Order: sequence, then structure tokens, then C-alpha cells
Amino acid sequence: MFSLARENIRIAFDSIKGQLLRTILTVLIIAIGIMALVGILSGVSALENTITSNFSSMGANTFNLQRYEFTNQRQSSRERQKINPVIDYRNVKAFADNYNFPFTKVAISFMGTFAAEVKYENKKTDPEVAVLGANEFYIENSGLELDFGRSLNVFDVENSNAVCVIGSDLQKALFPDENPIDKTISIRGSKFKVIGVLKEKGSTFGNNQDLRVFMPLQKARSMFTNANINYNLSVKVDKTDMLEAAQDDAILTFRNIRGLNPIEANDFGIERSDDLLNRVAENISALYIAAWIISIITIFGSTIALMNIMLVSVSERTREIGVRKALGAKRKTIAFQFFMETIIIGQFGGVLGIILGILIGWAVANGFDLEFSTPWIAMIWATSIAFIVAIVSGLYPATKAAKLDPIESLRYE
Repeated sequence: MFSLARENIRIAFDSIKGQLLRTILTVLIIAIGIMALVGILSGVSALENTITSNFSSMGANTFNLQRYEFTNQRQSSRERQKINPVIDYRNVKAFADNYNFPFTKVAISFMGTFAAEVKYENKKTDPEVAVLGANEFYIENSGLELDFGRSLNVFDVENSNAVCVIGSDLQKALFPDENPIDKTISIRGSKFKVIGVLKEKGSTFGNNQDLRVFMPLQKARSMFTNANINYNLSVKVDKTDMLEAAQDDAILTFRNIRGLNPIEANDFGIERSDDLLNRVAENISALYIAAWIISIITIFGSTIALMNIMLVSVSERTREIGVRKALGAKRKTIAFQFFMETIIIGQFGGVLGIILGILIGWAVANGFDLEFSTPWIAMIWATSIAFIVAIVSGLYPATKAAKLDPIESLRYE
């Protein structure tokens, strides 16, 4: 029995080699369908990894008070879009002074510039370093971790100390062979002592999170005096079960600071990290559904193409089938031969499609600075689908070949 199966597999391979061009085209057709599935799912997965890691760094028990909500409501063309006032320093200072909810830490920050040039001795960076002013809670609330050194503390902030915490890429650029702690760097002509280095975070949508400098809030305010600077507030709640109450109290406190009456809508936004993750998950789910629909349509076309080619193969080899039946080959032997041909072609197409799909996903992830990970689930699905496609495509041609009458087959020209 095993020797017969081995012989049928050998005949199937010989038949595939004898029709090499047709086999290559068939494999490519299947590979395109599998490539679409793996490539799209890999790209969507990379996008999900990047967005999730970016938002999850905020922590599940953190919420932000900001100028606008994360997503804007759709408005008709006749409605004028509401423009919220900036959150200025008086707002954040009043909030920090008046918000006394237990087990909370209020972080204040603002972006001084995205294009600073940082110098150390005879070295300097390109003007692409982000500089943030922050209080002592910002680094902790943002989910950032120190690689070595220390973070900003309350004395640094209250005394406007000329100290800073730098990102890992800035350390590599200015201090490739030495410890940066207690070294002095220059930003806009001001000297700062490096007290800490953050762990590597990577890039998000082209924004390098490791090319940053954090300095005490008041020191940053003395350097960056642009009008209408927008500040950010981040509140971390140590006890998760108190998060809702802390958020409600923060909204009430900030409404009072803004001078809103009870019937007025909020002129600021509030976002929780888990709300952002839930919205991201909903959008990613829609992308996954779209990816599956596109892939299924493509794979359906591959199935029809493979079945059509196998039917042509049966028609062209009618006389061969008649000879084999005349020599004693049984129906199941003939069916198994054609079935194996379809399975082999389908698996070749599946493997090629998986390789091409991973390459496409990797290229997309690198092109858009996304976090690529090996799409094991997509690969398992692709392998299973390639096998199912081969079974569906090969079942009818194999059955048709097995049912051919040997006498009529021998007459076939």
C-alpha cells in the first residue's frame, strides 16, 4: 500500500515537472492569494503592535486632560467647528494646587520645541531633538523607564535646576564611549547637567521617542516663551478602583478653573489610556475584517484557477488514464494521483505566498516605522487555507479522472 502511494507521488511529481510552465503559473496564482492574506494581516498586526505599545505606555490607571478629545466628532458643513482655548500655565498650576484627590499624581508638561540642536564639547546633533518641560511626575506617569541615573525630582522643579534627562539615541550620539551622567550639554546656549538616561522606546510613525530631552518645568518656561503654549495634564491613580471617581473629580475641578457654568459643555478633552486602546482595537478589528474579505476574494479566484488547470490536465491525459486503467489501476489510485498533484501545487503556492507576504509585511512595517512581529497566526491560517484550496480544487478533477471509461479513454486522441 505504501509503495503504491509512493509510486503515485512520484508520478505526480513527474507530471508537474513535465508541465513546468503551467505549474509555475498555477503556483503563482495561489501564492498571490496567500500573499494577500499574510501581507495584509502582517501589516495590520504591525500597526496594532505599534499603536497599542504607544498608548499602553500611559498605563491602565492614567488619564489626560488636554485641549481636544482624541477623536473629533463629525460635524455637518453648516456647523462651525468648536475651537477650545489652549490649556495655559495658569490652568495647569491652578489644577495642580486645587486637585487633592487621594492616591493621585499630577504630571504637567509642555513641548518646548521639536527642533533643538544639542551640543557636548565638540559634538552636536542635527536640529531634530525634542525638548520637553515637565514636573517630577511626568516620566513616571508616561510609562517611561530609566536605563540609569535618576529622574527629575521636586527640588529640581521648584528650584529650576539646570539638569535634564535624555533619551537613549541622544546618549549614543553625544556619548558613544563614555558615561553621560554629570556631563554638561548645551541647549540654546544654556548649560544642563545630565542626571539620567531613558530606556529605548523606538519610533512611532516616524517620531523618534529616543531623541528627547526632559528638563524641569520652570527652567523650560524661561527658555521657551512662545505665546499660546499648550500644556498637558496627566493624572495617575495608584488605586485602580478609584479611577472613575478621580476622573470625575478632575473634570469638576478643571471646569471650575475654566469658569464654566453647569449647562456649558466642556471646552477641553479628557482621555483614559484604556479608552484609547479600546478605540484602537475597534478600528483594528475593522481593518482585519477588510483584510479577510480582500484575501478571501483573491483566494477564491486562486481556487477556481487551480481547479480549471487540473481539469485541463485531466482532459489532456485522458489516454494516459486509459492505459493505466487497462493495466489494472483502480479508480482510487487514479484519483489519488491527481489529488496529490493538486495538493503539491497548492502547498508550493502556499509556501511561496507566505514568504512573499512576510516580506511585504516587513517592508510596510519598516517603511512606516511600525513594530513588525512574525505573523504566526497568519502563517497558520495561510497554510491551512492553501491545503483547503488544494482539496477543494482537486476533488472534482480527481473524481472525474477516476470515473473515465478505460475503453473510451484509449480511443481518445
